[in-house]
Amino acid sequence: MSNPTVFLVIWHSRTGASERMAHAIAEAGGAKLVRAYDVTSDMLTAATGYVFVCPENLGALSGEMKEMFDRVYYDVLGLIEGRAYATVIAAGSDGEGAQRQLDRIVTGWRLKRVMEPKIVNFAAQEPEDILATKSVPAKVLKECENIGRGFEEGLKLGLF
Repeated sequence: MSNPTVFLVIWHSRTGASERMAHAIAEAGGAKLVRAYDVTSDMLTAATGYVFVCPENLGALSGEMKEMFDRVYYDVLGLIEGRAYATVIAAGSDGEGAQRQLDRIVTGWRLKRVMEPKIVNFAAQEPEDILATKSVPAKVLKECENIGRGFEEGLKLGLF
């Protein structure tokens, strides 16, 4: 019998920030950590919920995260309705474009947002800052751990 609270932390990262935040969420919540490139339809149908963690690139989802949705979207359509999801976006300025795009995509899957969106602004505006490896503040990593624990606990308690 599978663990009824197993959730996926699906991530993509270019500069390390999203990857570090995804690891913090997954480790604290006992989740399965999967890079967006490696996500399969079977993984999505086997999971009880999803935390999507990625950067905003050029005002939208990162290409790898968008490609994951493109690749598996129709395979799981109608099979994962009502499952819980949350998001963490690493942004250079506001992150709202990626957040809106992700929310719009999963609306078709009829997923249920169970936590407020988390957008972490790294204030990277110059090309060298945008492309630089990011250091995630300890406070943000702690918040990510809390997301993981809260997500896991909410699933265990049947809150979502």
